[in-house]
Amino acid sequence: MALSARLEIRQGQSLVITPQLQQAIKLLQLSNIELEAYVEGELEKNPLLDREDRDGPAEPDGEAAPATGGDADLTLSHDGPTGEAEASLDVRHDDLHDAAPGDRAMGDAGDAPMATDWSKAGKGGPAFDGEDDLEGSLTREKTLQDHLTDQLAVAGLTGPERAIAIVLVDAVDEGGYLRAEVAEVADRLGVDPARVEAVLRTLQGFEPTGVFARSVPECLALQLAERGRLDPAMQVLLDNLELLARRDTVSLRRVCGVDDEDLREMIAEVRALTPRPGLAFGSEPSNTVVPDVYVREGAGGLWHVELNADTLPRLLVDHRYHARVSGGARSDAEKTFVAECLASANWLVKSLDQRARTILKVASEIVRQQDGFFAYGVEHLRPLNLKTVADAVGMHESTVSRVTSNKYVSTPRGVFELKFFFTSAIQSSDGGEAHSAESVRHKIKQLIDAERGEVDVLSDDRIVEILKEAGVDIARRTVAKYREALRIPSSVERRRLLKSAC
Repeated sequence: MALSARLEIRQGQSLVITPQLQQAIKLLQLSNIELEAYVEGELEKNPLLDREDRDGPAEPDGEAAPATGGDADLTLSHDGPTGEAEASLDVRHDDLHDAAPGDRAMGDAGDAPMATDWSKAGKGGPAFDGEDDLEGSLTREKTLQDHLTDQLAVAGLTGPERAIAIVLVDAVDEGGYLRAEVAEVADRLGVDPARVEAVLRTLQGFEPTGVFARSVPECLALQLAERGRLDPAMQVLLDNLELLARRDTVSLRRVCGVDDEDLREMIAEVRALTPRPGLAFGSEPSNTVVPDVYVREGAGGLWHVELNADTLPRLLVDHRYHARVSGGARSDAEKTFVAECLASANWLVKSLDQRARTILKVASEIVRQQDGFFAYGVEHLRPLNLKTVADAVGMHESTVSRVTSNKYVSTPRGVFELKFFFTSAIQSSDGGEAHSAESVRHKIKQLIDAERGEVDVLSDDRIVEILKEAGVDIARRTVAKYREALRIPSSVERRRLLKSAC
């Protein structure tokens, strides 16, 4: 067969991600601090970009992006945003248990609009170079928060317990101590303090041993308990550490009820412990969390969702300066540079406006879905995933994931990351409404608590059968995971304990 060269014309379709589209995607996942740094870099590179002073009128030779005109509003109705930056959710507290999230009406925010006033971008952290820092992410030293978060992912906590755990992890300082009161966390999340204490006891089993302690004696007690050395005498010693600090061995020997040799051994064991277990991990500079979205309760039980305009840079494209420099451009290189700067400036302003609208749209849907949490507390968190929100707002799941990364919302119950509101669900075996993981776990505990004798002990397989009869489609390994998270022994161990009790 002879080989020959020829020309052909073929028509085809392909998906091409342009640099401008890549920029818009990256802007979505930036935190407000990273966004400030990125915008600062663009201002230095592009002479046609300028800040608009929000304390005074706009510069006469600058024009805002045509997408918003500088002062456009966003209104979120049931069908989505149409133009105002504040969204009122018409959800009354009395209707929370009677209507599904999709059935609730969305109120009109026209009475109290808030302009999307992009504020000035200040100097922030390191400049964003447009590429993922893979090397930096691999070589970055693991922090205590990272270590605790990794353990939380496999701890088996779901529903309200996981929500409580997330708040407690955020309250741990670099030394590993919990800097939040149990009563304060319980009041903030609307749960019983005993439930927070139960979650805290689970978290105190994390590595390194001693984390989540609220005092030095408690931290040392956790470490001694793991070694099997927390006897009554040792507990008394921990309760009187001030005597040990004063080297008052006479008083210590008297209160502990031990002799000199035992006291020396006890003191040696205490000195071998780590009073600040968290220092074994790297630390990062503490940054104040600035919310991207505010959620406030309005009149008549409405929830108002609005952007924090202080975190959104207000940029202008200086068309008058562009006309001046483009008229003076002589070479092709100069003309090309000016044209590229104009296109880049227009696209950046448009991308920032679209980013703000997307954040508001996604945050409003999350608030609509999780209104029970805002009204009644963590017990009323509903099963929610990315797909549910993406379908409701007409976006792709990856877009919702980017929007909710490193974005925070300020609510009457505190400041939370948007990802906090995504909770798992257990599907119904009869095709009905999904069950929350927390309610399923509660059913498992009730079944096991009802055991009275050896013959009544339920295996994990039997629990699966009972739950499926009740309409809960669950796997055996999930039952085992929930049982272990509740600190409940296996059926063999429970049967042995019941036999010994008799």
